[in-house]
Amino acid sequence: MPDLSALTIAYGRDTHLANVVLGFEAQSVRPAELVIGVMQDRPYDLPATSFPVRQIHVTRPDGELPLAAARNRVADAATGEVLAFVDVDCIPHPDFVAETLAVCTPETGILMGEVAYLPSGATEHGLDFDTFEQIGQRHSDRQGPPPKGMRLCNDYRCFWSLNFAMHRDTWATCGKFHEGYYGYGGEDTDFARTIDAAGLPIWWMRGAKVFHQHHAHCMPPIQHLASVLRNADVFAERWGHRTMGHWLWGFSLMGLIEKDGDAIRILREPDESDYALCRQTDDMPYANSRRVIDILQASQQEEEARRTEVAEAEIAFVTAAE
Repeated sequence: MPDLSALTIAYGRDTHLANVVLGFEAQSVRPAELVIGVMQDRPYDLPATSFPVRQIHVTRPDGELPLAAARNRVADAATGEVLAFVDVDCIPHPDFVAETLAVCTPETGILMGEVAYLPSGATEHGLDFDTFEQIGQRHSDRQGPPPKGMRLCNDYRCFWSLNFAMHRDTWATCGKFHEGYYGYGGEDTDFARTIDAAGLPIWWMRGAKVFHQHHAHCMPPIQHLASVLRNADVFAERWGHRTMGHWLWGFSLMGLIEKDGDAIRILREPDESDYALCRQTDDMPYANSRRVIDILQASQQEEEARRTEVAEAEIAFVTAAE
């Protein structure tokens, strides 16, 4: 059986990362190594493991997150035949490594495993995978896995970078993550667009599950407004159109941005009311842009209907009866 390098990138999130490490230590087939792209100056103090753990520092002088560069560094440094990327907030199921190794070959392309979102407090007393299975929820805006095996993903925009794997031969030929992206947003969709342009398949697969740990987050990601706009323009320069359209539309509905010809400009910075609308609360398993957009559009429609009602009432009031 080939060996697998587990890969992640991290900034802060010490407890989340420790749980990821413990998740890989609990594997039925352990990884050959865990390589961490550390996007901060200090290294992490991590739990002991039966496999090697390497920390590679990848930072930018301006303090922006180098997500694309960090993913490239850990993959380039990996020694395993199979490369499995998980986000720092994703705990692998005990069969994650075994199930990934069972299907990943040089001919496979890109594999996207399952993701279940955990509620707040789920990891307070350690890793209880039986409980995680019972309480973890699938994201409502994401495709579910096939009943068994793999199903082709025909839209690169559905690529999910928080849990994916490929053979190292694929990594060597696919073009990697474009390092013109930094800060938050766009680099993963660009990577999937590159994979698609190269004619490599992207698959949803049953198994290789991770459990996403609850944390405070906003969707759309208004806390990253400037970098989302910048990276959307980088994507447009490379591919002829912007990406992250659902986030940009949400920003527009909130009055944060507007189109100015072909350009998009920031009108104002998010305020507390915007954060209150977009913030994930403890009763939500995940933050959801669709929820926010639906609220904003419903409010906009109600306002338009009310304006029409008032205008009609004013006309009726001043119009003489026949």
